[in-house]
Amino acid sequence: MPIYEYQCQSCGHELEKLQKISDAPLTDCPACDTDQLVKKISAAGFRLKGTGWYETDFKNKGKKTESKPSDSKSSKSEA
Repeated sequence: MPIYEYQCQSCGHELEKLQKISDAPLTDCPACDTDQLVKKISAAGFRLKGTGWYETDFKNKGKKTESKPSDSKSSKSEA
């Protein structure tokens, strides 16, 4: 269930409420008892669970070998 943030347009009181997505938004301010409570738009929080999310999960166990550039020039000898 997401946590929604609300702010009263009348008194400026802010609160957070854990609600189902299907629940109706709150309208009554608990601080001033008006119906001026509106839902704020805020960033969603998320949790990275399981494997594959950390740098150590992708590192190779062995060292990488660097390939040396090959010499593509052909040597010509004069006769």
